[in-house]
Amino acid sequence: CVNTLWGTHPVTPCYKQVEINLFFNLVCDPADVISTVEFNQTGEFLATGDKGGRVVIFQREPQGEYNVYSTFQSHEPEFDYLKSFEIEEKINKIRWLPPHNPAHFLLSTNDKTVKLWKVSEKDKRAEGYNLRDEEGRLKDLSTITTLQVPVLRPMDLLVEASPRRVFANAHAYHINSISVNSDCETYLSADDLRINLWHLNITDRSFNIVDLKPENMEDLSEVITVAEFHPHHCHLLAFSSSTGTTRLCDMRARALCDQHAKLFEEAVDPSRQSFFSEIVSSVSDVKFSHSGRYLLTRDYLTVKVWDLNMENKPMETYQVHDYLRTKLCSLYESDCIFDKFECAWNGTDSVIMTGAYNNYFRMFDRASLRDVTLEASREVCKRRAVLQPRRVCVGKKRKETDVSVDSLDFRKKILHTAWHPKENIIAIAASNNLYIFQDRLTPNGHHNTPEIQSAM
Repeated sequence: CVNTLWGTHPVTPCYKQVEINLFFNLVCDPADVISTVEFNQTGEFLATGDKGGRVVIFQREPQGEYNVYSTFQSHEPEFDYLKSFEIEEKINKIRWLPPHNPAHFLLSTNDKTVKLWKVSEKDKRAEGYNLRDEEGRLKDLSTITTLQVPVLRPMDLLVEASPRRVFANAHAYHINSISVNSDCETYLSADDLRINLWHLNITDRSFNIVDLKPENMEDLSEVITVAEFHPHHCHLLAFSSSTGTTRLCDMRARALCDQHAKLFEEAVDPSRQSFFSEIVSSVSDVKFSHSGRYLLTRDYLTVKVWDLNMENKPMETYQVHDYLRTKLCSLYESDCIFDKFECAWNGTDSVIMTGAYNNYFRMFDRASLRDVTLEASREVCKRRAVLQPRRVCVGKKRKETDVSVDSLDFRKKILHTAWHPKENIIAIAASNNLYIFQDRLTPNGHHNTPEIQSAM
């Protein structure tokens, strides 16, 4: 079985899966493809959004398994008659708000509109109204001769999802990111050229804090790909661009953050430049570490860890699938080179995770610099089964289980991943399937601790 490292202890992970498509359809409906995955701050809830505009929330049961808690339609398809194009219902991002009462709040967005949802439980109903009957109809006032005090009666648990705010008409381009600020009062939404700052209680206006749109669109040289607030400092935010740069902005310096506080960019050797260099250097995801000290960025071929105090080069660079460098031409022709992979930290910032092709995902231990490749698919993921490591070889196979780079299925890809904020539990979205993996405990309740095996 595979050996990997979670946190600071090497353990043997045991994995179990939960699939969204309960009917196990052989043909995947495009509307069922998962487009985002997000744990809440405690890890008790896991939310997924799909291309059909639906949000599915899973709750962790006392025995440790995640089961469906609530499902609701977040967005519907719309048509912009002024610009004559259809606005898809696809959920681009979901972000949970920190809990302050028994109800749960989350933000969800499609290309144009952000919505704030309240998810609450109801297990009692009021009975004994004076002016209405049991079916809710108004009584004839002449028949009311006595007054009674309404009482609450137990009822089957009902989970309700209701929209509390709708933030619309602020983006001319497609929204690619939303991020909740640590002040719990504001959040940002980012599209290709602008980043807007919103107050959670104000829907009719927002403040533009980043604007990359040139006066002449022919001078456009880069677009915003992702933006995120710092987890602890409400005045700091980071955003990355298609040129491979990541900017750290300080809102205390000026209202419009067109002048960055820091620029994280790695110098490129001119001798290694090619037609694909700028495409593969485009940053598809950026995540602050839980401590707030580091930045994790993902481009097409690598994942990098940056120290906020060192801008000129990354602290660590991990090759995700370097074996694809010889196939960039065919990947460009199939548009796969424009796929946007996400990345994630574990709860202690000691291990990072990101996706790859052939339904593979990669984990890198920062302390030992060892890594492992695992597969999330129905063929290998049986309930409570232990995953086996995978190895992609460029030349001749060394083992029967090795996979040749020429046999990789580029239609199967792990774009969306999430890591439980406190425990060794990960969520992997593969097409219309959601896989939830967790490390195995021995009968006495301790983690297994064998030697780590490299997957390379």
